[in-house]
Amino acid sequence: MAENPDTVAERLHRAMDGLTRAERQLAYVLLENYPVSGLGSITSVARKANVSTPTVARMVQKLGFSGFPDFQAALRDEIEARISDPITKFNAWARQAPDEHILNRFTDAVTGNIRQMLAHVDIEAFEESCALMADHGRALYVVGGRITRSLADYLFLHMQVIRPNVTHIQSISNAWPHYLLDVREGDVVVIIDVRRYENSTLKLAEMAAERGARIILITDQWRSPVHGFADHVFCGRITVPSAWDSTVTLLLLLETMIAEVQERTWETTRARMESLEEMFDRTRFFRKFT
Repeated sequence: MAENPDTVAERLHRAMDGLTRAERQLAYVLLENYPVSGLGSITSVARKANVSTPTVARMVQKLGFSGFPDFQAALRDEIEARISDPITKFNAWARQAPDEHILNRFTDAVTGNIRQMLAHVDIEAFEESCALMADHGRALYVVGGRITRSLADYLFLHMQVIRPNVTHIQSISNAWPHYLLDVREGDVVVIIDVRRYENSTLKLAEMAAERGARIILITDQWRSPVHGFADHVFCGRITVPSAWDSTVTLLLLLETMIAEVQERTWETTRARMESLEEMFDRTRFFRKFT
């Protein structure tokens, strides 16, 4: 299989406009339960999408694969990558470690991840997501997992300053169903979920969607299972030469969203900031050197 940094899902999204009607129908079926949806025989994949086997063969070649076995090998590689634990990831990296210093190698990997994320981000979805997050008529909920809760807390802290009615749901706590009691139709739930995807986060997304919430998912290149309930999905590449994944691309996306929401709500946000600064002054929260 030829080397390609893109996932199969990324290739599908990029090729969508150039596909025939039958090929687009196949692409949508593959993305519904991605990546396992493409792991059956070529006949069973075609049957699920109600297309012919030649249609499957033609589309995978349009994606840059030599054939269906090559296409499935890429999917299996992605599944292996999705479930890798930190020790497995470190061992896989160590066997291929180049001679350059870790600072350079790590930075090169992160820079490449950023380029990949920016190349695939849906600008219209980004604008719509920021508009939802900026709408004071909708309550805003932020959710993270074991690793991503720090990103969720970062987003929550800024959104709490920018607008009212913001809640940080701790999905790793068994009390998270309590928060769903207040979720109303049209409210916004931002979920940050990367591999090894957490069952509690998936169940939370399912139940929030049932209550009519609009879900914005920030995830990795393999896409959290939460994507099945999400209105908008943003994928950031997270692989680096480390046993741990990098969340730099996700933080970049979140900080850009924060800036855009602040811009959209500046008139009210400025007043909130001024009130907050007055409180800081009265409590001498920060040290001043004047």
